[in-house]
Amino acid sequence: MIAQFSGALTRAAAVMLLIATPTLILPAQTQETTQIVTLIALFSGVMILVEYASTYPSLVEFRDAPPFNRVRFMSLLVTVFLGAIVVRGQFETTALTEFVTAIGGLIGLAMDFPWSPVRLVIEVFPEGSDVKSLELVRALAGISYLTSLISLSIFAVLLRLYGWPARDRTFNVWINLPTFDPTAGGDVVSRLIRDARINILLGFALPFCIPLVMNSAAMLFDPSAVSSSQTLIWMIATWAFLPASLFMRGIAMGRIAEMIREQRRLSYERALEDGYVPA
Repeated sequence: MIAQFSGALTRAAAVMLLIATPTLILPAQTQETTQIVTLIALFSGVMILVEYASTYPSLVEFRDAPPFNRVRFMSLLVTVFLGAIVVRGQFETTALTEFVTAIGGLIGLAMDFPWSPVRLVIEVFPEGSDVKSLELVRALAGISYLTSLISLSIFAVLLRLYGWPARDRTFNVWINLPTFDPTAGGDVVSRLIRDARINILLGFALPFCIPLVMNSAAMLFDPSAVSSSQTLIWMIATWAFLPASLFMRGIAMGRIAEMIREQRRLSYERALEDGYVPA
């Protein structure tokens, strides 16, 4: 119980740090912004603490199946951190800000071609925006997209190295997939494979769809709000992280389907050996 609570407390503190990262890195934050970020961080931390300290799951998936959530968390943390470093370079130039901005600018420029995700993100901003702002957006998009691709590659390698889901521990579908109802109807394996394909398809489509949706909904909000440093960082980070997260979820659900199929095969072979099933 103590170990579970301490782990939940550590996760809550990590989530609070993630949300506060742009505020801690960017200079000259207003008191109102700091208060809003603090409130959101506290609320998110309490949610994570309650989720991981309780025995029964609620919404967080794969809470007992590392390293799935750890890779996703680190991916978002690194994306937000590097994005904040790039934006900080607009106020205070250092070797680190210049290096990260240069990497992001190169990746963004390489991906800035017609109908590419980076081009669609840039086109979200109103016409007449100054070149410096567009270069900042391109660098943010480049570094965020690069981070998401690297995290996705690391996730795939870790799954292969550790044989996830691990064979030496029980994988509880209810705890790790609380929103998935195995008794809803139809074969569980077929439904998992279908959900895996849908998640992977969404992972392909969202980098293109999110900017189009934002561009279509631009008339519903004040375009000047996007010029806020923290809003810009979180917008680009979400655009890059969400598709990668869906890719990971699709891959994970596919592996779970393979695990269930393998367990069924082994159970059938044991039943044959014991004479419970006619050969």
